[in-house]
Amino acid sequence: MATREETSNVEAFITEQGPIMSSVKHENGLTSAHTIDHDSWQQVGLLLVTSFNCGYILSFSNLMLVPLGWTWGIICLVVVGLYTAYANWLLAAFHFINDQRFIRYRDLMGFLFGKEMYYITWVFQYLTILFGNMGFILLGGKALKEINSEFSDSPLRLQYCIIITGAAYFLFAFLIPTMSAMRRWLGISTILTFTYIIILLVVLVKDGKSNKNKDYKIHGSKVDKVFNGIGAISAIIACNTSGLLLEIQSTLRKPAVENMRKALYAQYTAGLLVYYGVSIVGYWAYGSAVSTYLPEELSGPKWVKIVINFATFLQSIVSQHMFLAPIHETLDTKFLKLDESMDSKENIKRRFYVRAVLFSFNIFVTAAFPFMGDFGTCLDHFRSYL
Repeated sequence: MATREETSNVEAFITEQGPIMSSVKHENGLTSAHTIDHDSWQQVGLLLVTSFNCGYILSFSNLMLVPLGWTWGIICLVVVGLYTAYANWLLAAFHFINDQRFIRYRDLMGFLFGKEMYYITWVFQYLTILFGNMGFILLGGKALKEINSEFSDSPLRLQYCIIITGAAYFLFAFLIPTMSAMRRWLGISTILTFTYIIILLVVLVKDGKSNKNKDYKIHGSKVDKVFNGIGAISAIIACNTSGLLLEIQSTLRKPAVENMRKALYAQYTAGLLVYYGVSIVGYWAYGSAVSTYLPEELSGPKWVKIVINFATFLQSIVSQHMFLAPIHETLDTKFLKLDESMDSKENIKRRFYVRAVLFSFNIFVTAAFPFMGDFGTCLDHFRSYL
């Protein structure tokens, strides 16, 4: 059994306790600049469905199915989908342990495994989120570049599109500071999501029927096939789970565990059906030659590519905000005045500076890497890290 000293050391990492102000002291003494116990499961479920069906799905055919082929690809999609759904279903119950509520992954890990695991979780979770946000910036920049290329024979460099995308993300994050505040945007996000997905599927089916020379072979040496297959499985896992379930769950009304599971049911039925569907249809339409970014291969009139890329760009703004929310929450809780409203004059100024520094760093790093000049090369580079 743990000694009293060991127990007190672990309990020190249960929550991040700062100076607790009356306006931000939530149930169980949790301190956060963001809202807790506020959202319905329908809102969170819709947020999950639309956020996971972001523009990333336009690369899934190439990233997940090309290295695995039909048989192993479908098996892995089904098995990993069921596994991650069950894992998240179980994890939702860890939101409460002995009546103690955990609103952050690192707090839970610190409580269960001690100080070292608290910091390890913090570092790896935030690195993953930051890299993912760089991917979102790249994704939005690629969509803008595709739109620009439809109107110009000498389109803007991808780096300029990345800067424009980062500026748009910054503006949204500044005006919509919390995950709960995204409520008003979910309707627009849903319309955007299904607009580009429906148009995309129609064109993919048309192209697939006319493409008679499809090749579904897995190319490369045995070593390449093994490592590419491992990367594909890693990508399937990444596309099925957010890595920030507790942070999302913290916004839910009581009963938080039951409501989180309802939201997960929406994600792993309606949501999964959509992005798995796009991945499978894209692979069926073009085979192993499918592009790393599906709109590059679409046939049809110019407006089709423009609408798909524009909807992808706008939807990526909403999606990246959900995935970056834990970092916003940490920075806001650290630097904002917790005894004042989120929209007070002082906190608006502080929020502007915090968001500006964060997105300036993301934009600089994303645009600076030389491999970012080509989207396909970037995906290959990203895959090598998986």
